[in-house]
Amino acid sequence: MQLYLVQHGEALSKDIDPDRALSEAGRKDVQRLASFLAGKVRVARVLHSGKTRARQTAEILAAAAAPDLKAEQFGGLNPNDPVESFVQHVEEWDENLLVVGHLPFMAKLVARLTTGIEERAIVAYRPGSIVCLETEEGSGWQVQWMIRPEQLPEAPL
Repeated sequence: MQLYLVQHGEALSKDIDPDRALSEAGRKDVQRLASFLAGKVRVARVLHSGKTRARQTAEILAAAAAPDLKAEQFGGLNPNDPVESFVQHVEEWDENLLVVGHLPFMAKLVARLTTGIEERAIVAYRPGSIVCLETEEGSGWQVQWMIRPEQLPEAPL
């Protein structure tokens, strides 16, 4: 099983947009990530926190990684939510999953799944980053790869 954990793309500040939608740069970063994932990644579900920036990120990525599915709002993915309840859900699933959330939740989730200790700094997310974790039955989670927006090629004009 593979778990793709994404921090939403760069968002507008609260004083510009109280809902904090994706900024133009954030939308471009997420679209570049979607182009990279298209044809390489297949998932059974795309989950997001429900916050505007996470929903928009999930919708863009779902079109690339799961074109026949709609992104779903899923509780417990907000910035300061405890990771343990989500870990329990993950342990029940056996299909590839893409999850879009926020910091510090996503970084704590990676740490908890890979080391058992959520306070360990394992990855350094930036808005629009993705971490791929993988597990096989009977083994723990391992980081397979991570991509930040600056590592992706610019979209053609």
